[in-house]
Amino acid sequence: MTSSHSRSARARTIRIAAAVIRDDDARLLLVRKRGTSAFMQAGGKIEPDELPAAALAGELREELGVAVDPAEAFHLGSFSAPAVNEPDAPSSRPSCSNSPSPASRSRRQRSRR
Repeated sequence: MTSSHSRSARARTIRIAAAVIRDDDARLLLVRKRGTSAFMQAGGKIEPDELPAAALAGELREELGVAVDPAEAFHLGSFSAPAVNEPDAPSSRPSCSNSPSPASRSRRQRSRR
């Protein structure tokens, strides 16, 4: 007989960086792997020696062909949820936005004039 405590103690945790990508109409971009039914934020697993923003930039380049400067990503929070497509693995998901801050947008707009 296995207790729920011993099962949860053996469960692995997956570290993931995910992007909040919105358009001008505040619509959120979600992705779905082939052959699955769950939609999720774009992003992926963080390697042990990798910073979350660098992992996010790499995953967005691989998944969407989008170039994101890791320096412009900012941390929104850390969340934990059951991992999709990963049986018995809860997921700790630091969520990052790839949208530059309003101040950097303003600087960029001024530099284009």
